[in-house]
Amino acid sequence: MRRAAAICGRGLGIAWLLGLAVWIGLSLHFQIAAPWVYLLYLVGVFVWLALVRMLLQGRLRRALGLSAVVLAVWALWWGGIAPRQDRDWMAEVARGVTAEPTRDGAVLVRNIRDFRWSSPTEAVERWYDLEVQPEQITSVDMIMSVWDSPEIAHTLVSFGFADGRHIVFSGEIRREVGEEFSAIGGFFKRYELVLIAADERDIVHLRTDARGESVSLYPVAMGAGQRAALFRAFLDYGNALAEDPRWYHTLWTNCTTMPYRLVRGIAEGLVFDLRVILSGRLPGYLYDLGVLPGAGTVPLAELKARAVLPPSPVDGLSSQDYSRLLRQGWRD
Repeated sequence: MRRAAAICGRGLGIAWLLGLAVWIGLSLHFQIAAPWVYLLYLVGVFVWLALVRMLLQGRLRRALGLSAVVLAVWALWWGGIAPRQDRDWMAEVARGVTAEPTRDGAVLVRNIRDFRWSSPTEAVERWYDLEVQPEQITSVDMIMSVWDSPEIAHTLVSFGFADGRHIVFSGEIRREVGEEFSAIGGFFKRYELVLIAADERDIVHLRTDARGESVSLYPVAMGAGQRAALFRAFLDYGNALAEDPRWYHTLWTNCTTMPYRLVRGIAEGLVFDLRVILSGRLPGYLYDLGVLPGAGTVPLAELKARAVLPPSPVDGLSSQDYSRLLRQGWRD
């Protein structure tokens, strides 16, 4: 029995060391460039083999001591990697939204993106500032874009104003020039987080037409006070990112969990649901909360069908005209 317990313990120890090695190896992979990362891999293999040998020989204390040293060195290095504002950013994420109060409760929203996309990577660039009154927000819509697995969607939140304008907020990875997205890299401080404010002619058209993604729009029922509070919460978050940059995280700080936290800050009793992580299922969560049109009386499948946005040209359309076109399915 003792021998079996010892073998089991050593097996668990080796499995733990293997998991630790993979985690540290991935953190090195996404932070250190070649050729230095290969040298560190080689050192890591020698250390890992030494630890495994200690376990097999029953020298548990030495194995624990050496693994503690490795973890301490890694933790000191890892803790020193801080997000930055001064990288060579891709044009579409070069400016995060910020805001400042003006007069009579109005706010000046800075850095609203209004690109005209001719392909997934090419656009005529334009940014503008706009003074708005949050109390004049008349609608909130959730826009979801699926490009690969239907279980995962990019989530955008659009605020509609009394004059027909819409401002969309999108939490995104702040890619550098030439950098590609990696979901695994998002676990390892690979990307900073940026909050983009955009015109719907830009950010929706980019996904429906230029990228050919599957995009849906859902009106969300909220009171006037909640709409204004949520809008201000997004602006506060943008200001906070401008002052103190943060890392994007594939699970905990992404395009869906970030706005969820902001909503939770203004909506009492909002309970976390796994569908916040599996964001492609988020419409079902909102349906169960009763905040989608016809929730409880109209089948969710029917609402999903109405929510689908077909490709729509933007040429010759004003911002207001394009936004009205997007909502045609909810007016029929």
